[in-house]
Amino acid sequence: MTYLNKFEDSIPKTNYRNLTLENQQFIKKIALQYEFSFQELKQLIDFAIDFKMWHEDDISKIFKEEYSNRKNAFNDIRKIWESFKNRPNSYEKFSKELYKDDVRKFSFTKFEGEKTALGSCPVASPNTRCCNLLTLDAVQSCGFDCSYCSIQSFYNQDKIGFDVNFKENLKNLKLDPNETYHIGTGQSSDSLMWGNKEGILDALFDFARENPNVILEFKTKSNNIKYFLENDVPKNIICTWSLNTPTIIENEEHLAATLEQRIEAAKKVSKKGVLIGFHFHPIIQYENYLEEYEEVYKTLINTFDAKKVVLISFGTLTFIKPVINKIRSRSFKSKILQMPLVDANGKQSYPLELKREMFKSAYDTFKPWHKDVYFYLCMEDESLWKDVFGYEYASNNQMEDMMKMSYMNKIKQNS
Repeated sequence: MTYLNKFEDSIPKTNYRNLTLENQQFIKKIALQYEFSFQELKQLIDFAIDFKMWHEDDISKIFKEEYSNRKNAFNDIRKIWESFKNRPNSYEKFSKELYKDDVRKFSFTKFEGEKTALGSCPVASPNTRCCNLLTLDAVQSCGFDCSYCSIQSFYNQDKIGFDVNFKENLKNLKLDPNETYHIGTGQSSDSLMWGNKEGILDALFDFARENPNVILEFKTKSNNIKYFLENDVPKNIICTWSLNTPTIIENEEHLAATLEQRIEAAKKVSKKGVLIGFHFHPIIQYENYLEEYEEVYKTLINTFDAKKVVLISFGTLTFIKPVINKIRSRSFKSKILQMPLVDANGKQSYPLELKREMFKSAYDTFKPWHKDVYFYLCMEDESLWKDVFGYEYASNNQMEDMMKMSYMNKIKQNS
């Protein structure tokens, strides 16, 4: 069997189809020249995709004209790829021009959901400290286009599905009146961007009114708060915003509301008497990132009354392989995979020492709010808690109980 035959047999098992035509031709050329092994070829293809996505030079420009052998050629490219990953990202070469054609085209569809059941947080893991959040999913897939989003690997991003049975099934959901529930609605889609389409907010507000033992959390990156401003909001509903720095919002959270729009929406909802919260998840490392995040934290401290803020959460990028493959299958510019990925309980994430830096900086900046707001790490290694907060929980159940007690106390105070 010739190497050309081996090459043709191998490429369907790689991301070769996701390369530009020019890079496909170049990869084929150097593969025939150096006869890379399958694993080397597979990695070189991913390196080429990453260079393009990171807005660095194409692999054809990085590859030297001549290498003494196959091993040297592969190792040189891998070394350059690793050097990009191990330094803080720079968005200096990114511009709005890169995203001028970044317009999502999607259609709406309907599906008949079976009996509504409370799901578990889709990223829950027994190896990380978890709050045991329960979920209600009325919508499948999201209209925003955040580069790092895991939803894209679970649903068809071109179709936004609405459960036509959601309202009726929600009415039939039986809960234990003696138990406190913390339920989130923003796990399979953004909680607010669709407004009251198909009556989903009507159904959720009714559900909250009928179940005062439920803490119902709406999590969003939108500023679509019209329904909240025009309707009476049950006291057990909390509205939380996922925030990031302007650099990350502009370059990685496409089509979502700006930082200013999210904060302004939170101000209006808070003024209406609704309890609010903020999620900094993911915190992303790039040049001067700590300073930029600190500016956002201080803006919140200077803008909001801590007694009206229920929670602040911190977390960062954590990937499963299907999400990494999905990101590499897209033709767009992103620095998201340009990070020092290490094993994190079977997934890929930043090293623990870098996480300690980003989370401790965040928590220390929020010192004026420590007594009034519940802070937590979302799906992070339990070993980080002591270093960041100065305390830790013995189990997920203990964390869940403390979180729900804190939220319910604030709801009672706000009532």
